[in-house]
Amino acid sequence: MADQVLTISSLTLRRPDDWHVHLRDGEMLAAVAPYTVRQFARAIVMPNLSPPVTTVAMAQAYRARIVTAAGPDFTPLMTCYLTDGTDPADLIAGFEAGVWVAAKLYPAHATTNSAHGVSDVARIRPVIAAMERAGMVLCVHGEVTDPAVDIFDREAVFLDRVLAPLLRDFPGLRVVLEHITTADAAQFVADGPATLAATITPQHLHLNRNALFADGLRPHAYCLPVVKRERHRLAVRAAAVSGSPKFFLGTDSAPHAVAAKESACGCAGIFNAPHALESYAAVFEAEGALDRFEGFASEHGARFYGRPLNEGTVTLVREPVDVPDRVAGIVPFHAGERLAWRVVG
Repeated sequence: MADQVLTISSLTLRRPDDWHVHLRDGEMLAAVAPYTVRQFARAIVMPNLSPPVTTVAMAQAYRARIVTAAGPDFTPLMTCYLTDGTDPADLIAGFEAGVWVAAKLYPAHATTNSAHGVSDVARIRPVIAAMERAGMVLCVHGEVTDPAVDIFDREAVFLDRVLAPLLRDFPGLRVVLEHITTADAAQFVADGPATLAATITPQHLHLNRNALFADGLRPHAYCLPVVKRERHRLAVRAAAVSGSPKFFLGTDSAPHAVAAKESACGCAGIFNAPHALESYAAVFEAEGALDRFEGFASEHGARFYGRPLNEGTVTLVREPVDVPDRVAGIVPFHAGERLAWRVVG
């Protein structure tokens, strides 16, 4: 563990990484990337563009656009968007060439730009087997899309129907269950093998489902998976601050234009990148676990992905920061609120 300076007024951590982020593309990429770069040295970049990033050439081109927007001191880690037609040999060739760090399983129609995702995991068993042999990480959006399943139960049902059988059939497969939202998922990961880990977002640590309806419908609190009951929030919060290496930081920052959120069919996603570390720090402080924050933010994810720990540091000071109503023209997480910690470098 890096030297950590914890006083009444400041906290210095080894520079962290974001193990799940949406950087978008084009003008949006240029607008939002600096907020991730401000805090994180590396990030697992989601591939659900339109069209999705499904080939090595597309990943290389997207990575170049990210580097242009983010600068040379930030390392984007690219993921392959799995489809029913993904070729195992092509996928593993890209992984062995260092283009892909992981592959992303989106159940078809589970979330934003997932229409081209996997219709049935049985269809990609050869892909999964190849990933297991190669040691390639599978990142999972863990929800079923069965319309008969209540939206608040889709994560728990996914564990039983999809993930448990997958881990049984492919015991060597390395899996990250992303943005967990339930007590079921927290327990499943805690009880699972060392090859299973999970990312946790700031919104799922702060919000329960009442936030969706506080004094009216709140589209900027809408993300997928949706926030859940209070007991689930508390269980996910306990997992985050537990010190277990199975749980680590993944913001799932997902910016959308205001008009796309505030519409008759609003987009799912919360733009938390501008004050992500400050948001997480508030949780760890409230839980009396600031001494475990560095592990969650800077160490557990890197070790799971087999990456070296970062050499630099980032410092938060106990100074109030007022979150504006708009950042880059987007409504950010905690808009209009005051946070107690500020990232200063």
